[in-house]
Amino acid sequence: MRPIHAVRSLPLCALILSAAPAFADECEQSAIIVTASPVVGEVAARIQKTPGGVDVVAADEFENRLAVSLRDALAFSPGVYTQPRFGQEVRISIRGSGLSRGYHMRGLTLLQDGIPINAADDNGDFQELDPQFFQHLEVYRGANALRYGGSTLGGAINAVTPTGRSAPGLELRVDGGSFDTQRGKIAYGHADDDGDAYVAVAGDRSDGDRAHGDRKALRFNANVGLHLSDRVETRFYAGAQTIRQHLAGALSEKDSLKNPAKGNFTGDQARDIDSLRLQNRTTVDLGSGSLAFGLFYNAKSLFHPIYQVIDQKSEDRGLFASLDLAGDLGGMPFELAIGSQARFGEVEARQFVNVAGRRGAITANARQTAQTINSYGEFRIAPVPNLWLIGGGLYSHGERKIASRFIPARSGDADFDSFAPKFGLLYQPAETLQVYANYSRSVEMPGFGELSQTPTDGSPGFTPVGLQKAWTAEVGTRGRLGSAAWDISLYRASIEGEMLQYSVVAGTIPAATFNADRTRHQGIEAGLDLTLAPWAMLRQVYQYSDFRFRDDVQFGDNRLPVIPRHFYRAELALGTDRFSISPAVEWLPQGAWVDYANTKRVGSYALLNLAAQAQLRDGVTLFLDARNLTGKRAIGDISALVRYTPDNPATAADEGSASFYPVERRAFYAGVRAHF
Repeated sequence: MRPIHAVRSLPLCALILSAAPAFADECEQSAIIVTASPVVGEVAARIQKTPGGVDVVAADEFENRLAVSLRDALAFSPGVYTQPRFGQEVRISIRGSGLSRGYHMRGLTLLQDGIPINAADDNGDFQELDPQFFQHLEVYRGANALRYGGSTLGGAINAVTPTGRSAPGLELRVDGGSFDTQRGKIAYGHADDDGDAYVAVAGDRSDGDRAHGDRKALRFNANVGLHLSDRVETRFYAGAQTIRQHLAGALSEKDSLKNPAKGNFTGDQARDIDSLRLQNRTTVDLGSGSLAFGLFYNAKSLFHPIYQVIDQKSEDRGLFASLDLAGDLGGMPFELAIGSQARFGEVEARQFVNVAGRRGAITANARQTAQTINSYGEFRIAPVPNLWLIGGGLYSHGERKIASRFIPARSGDADFDSFAPKFGLLYQPAETLQVYANYSRSVEMPGFGELSQTPTDGSPGFTPVGLQKAWTAEVGTRGRLGSAAWDISLYRASIEGEMLQYSVVAGTIPAATFNADRTRHQGIEAGLDLTLAPWAMLRQVYQYSDFRFRDDVQFGDNRLPVIPRHFYRAELALGTDRFSISPAVEWLPQGAWVDYANTKRVGSYALLNLAAQAQLRDGVTLFLDARNLTGKRAIGDISALVRYTPDNPATAADEGSASFYPVERRAFYAGVRAHF
């Protein structure tokens, strides 16, 4: 979160006044960016108490875009690396989390309204999160996600939906454009003295920018809040979605650069999801603190033809409670937070031979059960004004069991227990300046994606993958001075047991994904906003990522693949709240490594984009979102390889490893949104 006491989308006048008081009156009337809502402002004030990298992204930042994925919503959140694969499939990584995953997501906790999207085994999928439904997103990088039970390297992202109180009235939205993309949303919110209600329905379809990448989805989201007394409120949430997504798949480098519209039709690969989410949260105002508790239920059906047909039915149940207190101890202010979250899940997991996207002969049938219990505590005290000392920790207990009905000998189970302490300090010498430091441990349990692998004998089942553990040191600063607002963190994580790909070695490395010995992730996460004039604002994010092995048995001190060393985005917003135009650039000065052996690196690229918005009348806005204006062809994402296989130019066939996803093709989208 770059500015203090507000999210990055605060009005330009708030950034300009300290540097140019003469612009105050003009700025008051000509702000480009809409003032953050009081609700989002309260969230910003709360999470700025964290002694580490955090951010709040208001919907204002992406509502005038074709935001179909977390990449669109988090493009300018410092430290969040997001790259498209196809459709709503993206890579999302923080501090190098989940490098080995060329599909779905690992190493990051995703939540909606504080309840995990991740399954009980902590594996995650982001396609059930639709930015159209978000009021704001909270990003907690690394161990700064302690209060959400985030014990992983990457941290947590919490997507918060509106309520009838924060978004009253009727909202309509229609957008679309290239590749026959069509989307629509209708939402309504109402509030009175007894409570509030909010309901939204959204539909989405597109042929995609690559062959066999078409998608369609229908989503429903609602919540109802009841005031039981002046101090007690309970809120019920419900969400449902049906998603049908064909998978365009990975390409060779040659195809990615020469024929980026190409898709993979083999096996009619797809990911079809039907899911239901129900939850309740009750909050009690204690005067000097608050108590919150609740429960949730998630049900999901996944039909996923890939190399085989994966057919899964899963249910996750959970409950949570938290207590926040504030007071005075010997004249020193203090805050105490304790809480626990328990998740219990069952998966009926079957696999079949893929016969043109349909079930063939059965190859696996297992019952997978998991439980993850995270309990945390954090104590903050200010021994002197403006200086907070923070200490806390997260205890995690996990159980994973795979009962193979098809091949009982491939059954297995594992238990995990760990404690992840955290120590930090937060110094605020001025109202708009903070400096922080922390030292923390993270622990990541393997999910069923790692524990259920298919070894060389071809029989899928239990694989003994262990914990991934790390100690991370972080220092940084955030604030604003005159026309500049910044958010900068430097971190260094020493990791043991990082889950990466290997060549199978009998007796030593039993599976393709296994625990490395030692690795190191270090880097810089930076965001800088500059108010150049009352009608011009430049926002920028930059990441430096230095990830490598340390004396590895197979890879020595090689660099880790997938994430490039340098990555930069910038957008210049020109205009007023009535009309603005925003050219943007995405620059990769040096491509990432493709393989752990460091034999292949992809090329650099620069993409030019353009956005515009015009307020036709109060509450009605027309917008344009143009992407990759120059039609640049380049590699956007990579599925990590042990060793890259190059193409043989002497043959007509393309023998190059199919491990690449091209950047988005040139596209133009437009839409209108109205709020009454």
